Amino acid sequence: MVRPPGLTMLSLPARCLLRPPRRPLPAPPRRRSSGPGRRWLLTTPIFYVNGPPHIGHLYSALLADALHRHRGLLGPGPGRLATGTDEHGLKIQQAAAAAGTSPSELCAQMSGLFRDLFSRADVSFTDFIRTTEPRHRRAVQCFWAALQGRGLLYKDFYEGWYCTPDECFLTQAQITERPDAQGRPCKVSLESGHQVYWTKEENYMFKLSEFQEPLRKWLQGNRHVISPEPFYQVVRRWLEEDLPDLSVSRERSRLQWGIPVPGDSTQTIYVWVDALVNYLTVAGYPDAHHAWWPAAHHVVGKDILKFHAIYWPALLMAVGLDPPEQIYVHSHWTVHGQKMSKSLGNVVDPVACFKQYTMDGFRYFLLRQGVPERDCDYYEEKVIKLVNSELADALGGLLNRCTASSINPNGIYPHFSESCFRKGSDHMDVEASGRALAEDYELVASVDRLPLQVTDYFEHFQIYKALESVVACVRQTNGFFQRHAPWKLCRDNPAEKCWLDTVLHVTLECLRIYGILLQPVIPATADKLLSRLAVKPEERAFTDLTFLPRYHGKPCSFEGRRLGPDTGALFPRLETPIRRQMETKGLRP
Repeated sequence: MVRPPGLTMLSLPARCLLRPPRRPLPAPPRRRSSGPGRRWLLTTPIFYVNGPPHIGHLYSALLADALHRHRGLLGPGPGRLATGTDEHGLKIQQAAAAAGTSPSELCAQMSGLFRDLFSRADVSFTDFIRTTEPRHRRAVQCFWAALQGRGLLYKDFYEGWYCTPDECFLTQAQITERPDAQGRPCKVSLESGHQVYWTKEENYMFKLSEFQEPLRKWLQGNRHVISPEPFYQVVRRWLEEDLPDLSVSRERSRLQWGIPVPGDSTQTIYVWVDALVNYLTVAGYPDAHHAWWPAAHHVVGKDILKFHAIYWPALLMAVGLDPPEQIYVHSHWTVHGQKMSKSLGNVVDPVACFKQYTMDGFRYFLLRQGVPERDCDYYEEKVIKLVNSELADALGGLLNRCTASSINPNGIYPHFSESCFRKGSDHMDVEASGRALAEDYELVASVDRLPLQVTDYFEHFQIYKALESVVACVRQTNGFFQRHAPWKLCRDNPAEKCWLDTVLHVTLECLRIYGILLQPVIPATADKLLSRLAVKPEERAFTDLTFLPRYHGKPCSFEGRRLGPDTGALFPRLETPIRRQMETKGLRP
């Protein structure tokens, strides 16, 4: 039989080793279509509570939140967003002992920190699951019984390298030797750098090796199931290697803080099996999950890709369920080019970032700068420069200029003049008979195709590109406004007033489109922008993204509407560290 990674078989009767499976191998599931009208269960990883949350945890949650909000704007169709905390395992047991508290008290405290963070960050979760909840315990026990009932579990003795912080066994090829803090040689994981220990015990094994071919067929028939593409290729390469059977329990004498194996008080269910089943728990397993499964879309970090793209689909196939519809994978955040680490003292507290950059400002930075395919770097100056440039100046400045009382004294959504901004297939002809220039028609074309462009980027898990395209249009709009300098036009001159109103109308229409499209990323700022434009809450869906209808000869419901109240700058400019230091010392910058 195939051995688990890094393990040595000690003893088991040959007749048990050769026992055939009790059911045929599953056929790879077929891909189901997804769309605005279908159910959609979006999930973050559940976060391990051995320490407080950092910006990497927040990034996972914000990616899922932006996808969830975006889909909600596309149209009707039930959707859920689940997040939560992973609270079992040896690491929690040891952390609680070191802190002089009980595992349950530690979990309650840390889980509260995660929930509070996501609430502060305006993450629109509909379910926050804790793996210590009774509903989850029942789901895990039922899932285990399903595996056992299909003859996919067996008990065996083994020994191998175990990494407690990573909660997994490692092969010899996955470890290396490095000096510890005292200079003594020790074995560590190549990927995480965490220390590993040689372990011998009797556990239950899952027949993962039987699912190598079904997993290959599943990937071949679902080219886009893992996104971005580089991670899909990583999983394909993994499946070209041997796929050993998987240890799915630990001796209870070593691990008490976990769900016991049903019918065997000597064993505790492996923390990763326990954790993965949370996705079924929130779907209603074992009684009501069919309404939501397999319409699951998982957002995960690259460090847990194997668990979600190999172990989890195999476990699902094993109990007769389809794998998730989509697995979105993202990379990590570094700080000044270094991996975040408690020992380096560079772990970034997201709550402190909200206070420094505002909630929307930090949301925008992470989603604008985060590229799922590669690690991204955080440092304070980078956040300030980006947020000031794109939110405070480009977007906020544009709104302030076109709603100023000196230019728009009546405080309304002005009328559009078809004679000033003529429609035609040849921009040169219409330019000659109106006031609009060729660059202005390019702006209209850019904003007109922007909603579809943004939606396409979201569907391909490229939120940063969606924001790039919005920012490019915002800059084009600023160019349009600057080019025609409405502050120089005379309202007493009927011809100039007509053109001035048209420039303001076009600018406000652009801002309305940007406000709707930015709702998934900066919800509070987008709400402030749309409220200033007097766009009602029921007018903010993607069905309301018809841009510049008067240009196309159709009525515009916003024409003549009084603008909303002026509540000040759309987004406050952030201060640089040097400026803050000078002001603290009472010096003028």
